[in-house]
Amino acid sequence: MNLDRQFYRYVLALVIGISTLVPARLQALPNPGQEAPNFKVVTTSGQPVSLRNYRGYVLVMDFFATWCPPCRASIPHLIAMNRKYGKQGLQILGQSLDEDGEGVVKSFIAEQRINYPVALTPEKVAVDYGINSVPVMFVIDKNGKVAEVYRGFSDEVGRSMENLVKRLLAE
Repeated sequence: MNLDRQFYRYVLALVIGISTLVPARLQALPNPGQEAPNFKVVTTSGQPVSLRNYRGYVLVMDFFATWCPPCRASIPHLIAMNRKYGKQGLQILGQSLDEDGEGVVKSFIAEQRINYPVALTPEKVAVDYGINSVPVMFVIDKNGKVAEVYRGFSDEVGRSMENLVKRLLAE
């Protein structure tokens, strides 16, 4: 990796870190209580999916990048939640914002042993969801409404997200 690229990633990580200090409700589009925008993506396994595929399920949609340290920290939590609540109606969809191509993302999926589908995010989806930093996780209820938006990741975010998912699954 050349020095310019390292510098770019360092600056981007710094911006992402700072952006996590701003409350999610001030940054995110759509906001909790609003309908989640429809999307159409193709997973790295070639499966086309859209928001409609997740009606009747609780969906955690994780916008991430393979090079992002907070994103990497959130992945084990999402894997564990998928194992724990997948049979109860939780679905997780990773949305990679990587620009280095599908090969990098597929290697990351294998390395991290990700147990849920991942897609390369089209620009339209990123714009529709107001993504300007990563990680951003949207929890979408069984009716397609945004229940909560989490920007950044910490143990506290993980606990809050899991409590919300449990509540939504019980509804």
